[in-house]
Amino acid sequence: MYPAKLKEGDHIRVIAPSRSMALLKTEQIERAKRVLEHLGFHISISAHAEEIDEFSSASIASRVDDLHEAFSDPDVKGILTVLGGYNSNQLLSHLDYDLIKANPKVFCGFSDITALALSVYQKTGLVTYSGPHFSSFSMQQGLDYTKDYFLKCCRDHDPFDIEASLLWWDAIGKEAQPQPNPGPVVLNEGKAEGTIIGGNLSTLGLLQGTEYFPDLKGAVLFIEDDWESSAAFFDRDLQSLLHLPCFSSVKAVVIGRFQRASGVPIERLKQIIRTKKELSSIPVIANMDFGHTIPFFTFPIGGRCRLEAHQGKVHLRITEH
Repeated sequence: MYPAKLKEGDHIRVIAPSRSMALLKTEQIERAKRVLEHLGFHISISAHAEEIDEFSSASIASRVDDLHEAFSDPDVKGILTVLGGYNSNQLLSHLDYDLIKANPKVFCGFSDITALALSVYQKTGLVTYSGPHFSSFSMQQGLDYTKDYFLKCCRDHDPFDIEASLLWWDAIGKEAQPQPNPGPVVLNEGKAEGTIIGGNLSTLGLLQGTEYFPDLKGAVLFIEDDWESSAAFFDRDLQSLLHLPCFSSVKAVVIGRFQRASGVPIERLKQIIRTKKELSSIPVIANMDFGHTIPFFTFPIGGRCRLEAHQGKVHLRITEH
């Protein structure tokens, strides 16, 4: 089930199901609102978005109320999360999935929001979106690329190709230095077409063995992680997925670019992938523009894509979103 596409004049609600909006500076909030309003959207902030506790979050009740209110409000056409964090999976057993299914709309965020996005898709069939937070629209670097792919995926209707950004940044702020983008790296050649499943790898792993874990049958698996995931952690988390009986039906793996602090340069990643016999017969590509480096594209969780990786060249097309 695909939500209605966003259009000019639509109302987007900002919610904080993970970390609180109180962590943002006033100028960040104002800039993000200006950018989104310039795109033609009306922005409102949920009632408890700035509530904050000792975990830099809000109570489960407050976060659930804001999410339910956003989905049930007929004037709201899209929902953006404020930030990622660590605890959005606390909400999963408290959500009214019937309410969400009856009120389908664009739901977008990444990182820790992976738990919510995948759970909503698994429990309701509603396609969700791994893409920018509300706070992402305040960034100074890479905004055009990030913004353009958000619109391609959440506003426009046509299939689109994923093109590599010209530059990338490892951090946000005045001290961040742009780096030339060498583009995607082919680790295993091949062709595949399937349903896009994925997001943040360590967060995806939190759902294993629960009713919220997505069906991997026929999936093209998109995975990424942040600086807290070292090479050893990434290897361990990936291996955990490979041990699942359902992984045998995965069609391809697409890996987002690592931050330098992760200590996973491309040669290290190649070593990790070579140890995985489960991946030897399917295409695997890496260094894609999604995850925790800037800029990043938006992809539909539950949408479809077509992938070709041959002689070092990658063609990735989002066919349904």
